[in-house]
Amino acid sequence: MHKNINKYLLMTIQMLFLMLMSMPALAADSAPISPSNANLISGNPQQLPIPGMVTMVDIGAHECIPCKMMTPILEVLSERYQGRAAIAFIDVWKHQEEAQKYGVRTIPTQIFYDKEGKEQFRHEGFLDQQSIVAKLKELGVQ
Repeated sequence: MHKNINKYLLMTIQMLFLMLMSMPALAADSAPISPSNANLISGNPQQLPIPGMVTMVDIGAHECIPCKMMTPILEVLSERYQGRAAIAFIDVWKHQEEAQKYGVRTIPTQIFYDKEGKEQFRHEGFLDQQSIVAKLKELGVQ
């Protein structure tokens, strides 16, 4: 009898643990829930800027030479600033409607948004890592 109850309790605890692990954070002071880093720099259109988070959107194309030079920078920064700033990439050769949505005239173009989602800075052409980091700091990202 006790073996069956213990087995039942163990199974119940395991199920509860799995359910809790699959739930998003419920704490009121937790960081905003945002798409994964890999998804944000995939090149696919996103819901941007991320609410409550400084966001940098690099608009370019996977096949554009200066855009290709931005790729390793975006990968490094998306990891470094995970949970503190959103780093995104949109490929406008594959998703041409996005160029008009963001008012892009040339690629690559980087657009920086503050936590309230207001555009604060726009740059056309290649932008080095040091300049991106400086702009993120200026917008309050530590």
